[in-house]
Order: sequence, then C-alpha cells, then structure tokens
Amino acid sequence: MPGQASSPTTANGSGEHRPVRRRLTAEARKASILEAARRAFIETGDANGTTIRVIAERAGISEGVIYRHFDSKDQLFIEAVVEPLSSAVDALVAATAVVDRDEPLTPERRVETMQAFYRRLTSTLDDILPLLGLVLFGDPEIARRFYRDSFSVAMDRLGAAWQEAGARYGRDLESTDVSARAVMGMALIVALESHHDERADRDRTIRRVAAGTLDGFFPPPEERRKTNG
Repeated sequence: MPGQASSPTTANGSGEHRPVRRRLTAEARKASILEAARRAFIETGDANGTTIRVIAERAGISEGVIYRHFDSKDQLFIEAVVEPLSSAVDALVAATAVVDRDEPLTPERRVETMQAFYRRLTSTLDDILPLLGLVLFGDPEIARRFYRDSFSVAMDRLGAAWQEAGARYGRDLESTDVSARAVMGMALIVALESHHDERADRDRTIRRVAAGTLDGFFPPPEERRKTNG
C-alpha cells in the first residue's frame, strides 16, 4: 500500500524474499551484553570463575564483540552488577525519604508506614540478593568500595531522613544512623529467610518487626509487687 513502510528483504536462491535482520545499535548491543553478563555472574555465583567466553556464549556473540564495548571483565562486572545494585539501593532510599509527604503521621499511619517500608525494603533486597552476595562476598576491594560508597551512604541518608521527619514533629531522634543499619539488617534477614525457607511467613514477620521497631522488642520488666511477709 502507498505510504506503508515495508521491512527490508533479500532474495535467496529460490527467489523467495526474507526479512533482513537489523544490526543492533551500539547502545542496544552493550545493553544485551550487560544482561548476559549479569545472568552469567549470577548463575556461576563466582565473578572470578565467570569468563568472557561464558558471557559471550550467553549473549550469542564472539568474545571480540564484548571487547569492543568493555575494556575488561572487571569493567563488565562493575557495570553489570555493582552499578545496578547501587541504583536499587538509592531508589529505595529516595522513595522513603519523605514518609509524611501526603499526610501527617498519626499513630495509626506510623504503623502502616513502617510495615509498608519493611515490605518494600525486603522485596527490594529479595530481588537483589544474588547481586548483593556477588559483590559483598566477592572481590574484597570491590566489596569495601561498594559498602563504603553506596550501601553505608544509603543507610546514612535513610537515618538523616528519619531525623528530619522527627524534627518536623518536634522529636529529637537519637542514633538514627544506628537505627537505619538495624532496620536494614532485620530486613535482610527477613528477605533471606523467605527466599530460602518456604515455611517462612513474611507477612507475620514484617508485622512483628515493624511493631518492634516502633515500640521496642523487649518491654521493660514490670515492677515487682510488694507483698507482705
């Protein structure tokens, strides 16, 4: 039909015409390599044991094509694993920076907000557990750099956001940097347990953890009643 775009075709030996496969752009090719590398690193569970050849096989290309886009396997690991991990942590913190943006935090909303925060946090951690394990328990230098420059910074930002929220209600929250790390640690355990143990009840655990975070896990002991004799 006039004006209708048609796909490029080429004739084979029998006179039939077949669509010509379009070459990927450099950006699309790089993205496909990163996805293949991410799958390969996760499947092997070992950055050092994941070779460029394995990644090339996953991507369906030659090793030479990979080296046109990446200087080394280390660069590939950083861009395929470390950077997405950092972005996921940053996105989580940004989403929870203003907990009372829509309406004030009443006592009821504090509970709902904390439970929602734990659900989102554990869900995010559950999604990135394979990447987190590769980074934190892989190359020590990469682990230190990621923890210092991304993970620790994100927890500090989370603590600062809580401090600012408390100030809006006239409350001076103490040691929010420690609180943020405690919350992250509990969420990580919840994610690990529900990821590896089919018997785990994530909803029940999140409700209890959220209540404990707000009210304390260990209430003070009751004063002993005075008795005669």
